[in-house]
Amino acid sequence: MSSDHNTVTVPPLDLSKYRKLPTILMVVGAIGAAIGFFAFGSHQFSFSWLLAFMFFLSIGLGAWFLVMLHHMFDASWWVPLRRITENLSCILPWMALAFIPIAYFAPTMYPWMGKALQANPDHALHAKFPLFTYAGFYGVAVFCFAVWSFFPTRLRFWSLKQDETGSAACTFKMRRLTGFGIMFFAVTLTAGAIMWMKALFHEWFSTMYGVTYFASSVWLTLATVYVITVALQRTGPLKYVVTEKTYYFLGSLFFAFTVFYAYVTFSQYFIIWNANMPEETYYFLLREKGSWDVVGKYVIIFGHFFVPFLALLRIDAKLKLFVMLPLAAWVWLMHFVDLEFQIMPIIHPEGLSATGLIVDVACMLFFAGAISEIFIRSYFKYPAFPQKDPRIAEAMDVYIAPAAATGGAK
Repeated sequence: MSSDHNTVTVPPLDLSKYRKLPTILMVVGAIGAAIGFFAFGSHQFSFSWLLAFMFFLSIGLGAWFLVMLHHMFDASWWVPLRRITENLSCILPWMALAFIPIAYFAPTMYPWMGKALQANPDHALHAKFPLFTYAGFYGVAVFCFAVWSFFPTRLRFWSLKQDETGSAACTFKMRRLTGFGIMFFAVTLTAGAIMWMKALFHEWFSTMYGVTYFASSVWLTLATVYVITVALQRTGPLKYVVTEKTYYFLGSLFFAFTVFYAYVTFSQYFIIWNANMPEETYYFLLREKGSWDVVGKYVIIFGHFFVPFLALLRIDAKLKLFVMLPLAAWVWLMHFVDLEFQIMPIIHPEGLSATGLIVDVACMLFFAGAISEIFIRSYFKYPAFPQKDPRIAEAMDVYIAPAAATGGAK
């Protein structure tokens, strides 16, 4: 990257020939998932679908958080990127449709559901009553999707309204929505992570689980936004509004969440190891069997932390596409492996399964195609970046003298 007056100069890119790629991914993924369903059974399919669902839910939730982070701290440098995250966050209402197979297969996926109907459920279920009940499971889902359908879409609504009017009232509306939304975000993300992933091992206790899912979600989303920003700048929509500092700050935030994820994940493990309580340690003991031991001790520790940490240590690395683009692809792979490590031991206790991975990848391809198509259609339906945000000039490093300094408006 080179710069002229702080505007990053990158070679043009024509992505029109790849416009059908989301459809191709959906078709290939749907065929692969259907074959997996009939060849390996509904049980494997349901867990593979859950993995893909939680992966792309991470991007939607991470994007919503980044929109609110922008409004909370009045970060001018994020203004050119805000429309990207607004549209990524608006995939969340669509995730309600993707949740239908999970809702249908839930009684066979979560062992505690059968126990919850017994007159005297085990201690773990009794301690988590009434959350771990049929009503609790489906009630949490309805609540989460109601929240995720309201806040992201309203934030985008007022952002687009600002494009029309330029009124400060729109900014104040988005800040008020953020003030309430950040609380609902924390509650719903934690509830979703607990009820749909942690609940697979209902006996396990951890107060850090929601935080670890949050950290990995934002980490994944920042890598995704970096790639989308590069593509949109090179194809034209963000050509004149993205500057060198945009990439630098985005890379710095990416680096920060690399460290934050490692911190909260290690903290969870260290506290459980130090306490040595059976109802907590069994979760990790299960993951020391077979190939899960290699995944946990080497792939996640070195791949999920040390590789991105060391790659991003240099200040200028955050501006080098030959570093950042492969690293973003690596982040997607590591988040996929991390979710495999969290979800799949319940049906493959001895380690990674080759047949299971085939169905996992097929479901991932379907979700990738569907989410990409939704994002592309929504993004190009509206202006590529906020048109009348008062901070857009500052984001572009353009100084505009106040009216008083120029003698007022003529």
